[in-house]
Amino acid sequence: MAVTNRRKIIRNNFFKYIWVFARAVILIGVCYIVIFPILSKIASSFMSRNDLWDTTVAWIPRNPTLRNYELAWNYMKYPLAFWNSIKLAFLVSALQLVSSTLVAYGISRFKFKGANVLFTLAIITLIVPPELFIIPLYLNFRYFDLLGALPTSINLINSLWPLVIMAATATGPRNGLFIYIMRQSFKGMPRDLEEAAYVDGASTFRTFIQIMLPAAVPSMVIVFLFAFVWQWNDYYMTQMFLGNAVTLPMMLDKLPFSVLGDRWGSSMPETSLLNNTGSLLVIAPVVILYICLQRFFVESIQRTGITGQ
Repeated sequence: MAVTNRRKIIRNNFFKYIWVFARAVILIGVCYIVIFPILSKIASSFMSRNDLWDTTVAWIPRNPTLRNYELAWNYMKYPLAFWNSIKLAFLVSALQLVSSTLVAYGISRFKFKGANVLFTLAIITLIVPPELFIIPLYLNFRYFDLLGALPTSINLINSLWPLVIMAATATGPRNGLFIYIMRQSFKGMPRDLEEAAYVDGASTFRTFIQIMLPAAVPSMVIVFLFAFVWQWNDYYMTQMFLGNAVTLPMMLDKLPFSVLGDRWGSSMPETSLLNNTGSLLVIAPVVILYICLQRFFVESIQRTGITGQ
């Protein structure tokens, strides 16, 4: 009997160690896939032109230089582009947070005809590619007439209004996800909270502001961070509606041509150096933001419906 139990313990420990080893291999592989491109960009950003053609240089440059950062900083107009990106990302994120929270609260806490249909339509926007509706969306803002309420159409292209209107009305390409996150948060709250507030004489609006919103702060944090990062990195919508706006993604796209001129197409190694350096300057603020808010980010993820909890 003792021998049998001992064999069983050995077998269980063996499979346990096998699983620990397999899990470690998977985690190391995932970390490598994520970290390798970043390390490659960092290494190449310090390389000089001579290092590009030196076959012995792989990671550590022989002639390290900050010339690439100087070029990227100047030609991207980094201080101005950084400030414009901050303002745009904060404005759009704040409006998306407010609109998505209001829509999700109405869908999750009030019973009315069409609530499930509205939520289904919001979820469908997550699987519809933006390329499918970008032309109608562009034409809508190019000849904007407020559903026929205006006597003449207004051209809103090359202004902030298209992004502001979509964010404020919760009709942006990613608002479906934000509505889902906030709905899951409100859906999990007990109705006793609202009923107790109503008994004390609180109005619907006051209950929403003083009772429901404080309990939904973790979900609101994750929505704001997602919206901020996506808008920070957005090139497609920004280029479509703002044209030649001086934002970091827009200036990064123009960087090789600005530095190399007509040679950028035939100078792929130098173009790669500039793109890698510019990419690091674009993602650096977001990485710093994540490091500062990492605890809140992880907590918010765990307390929302993203993980299925």
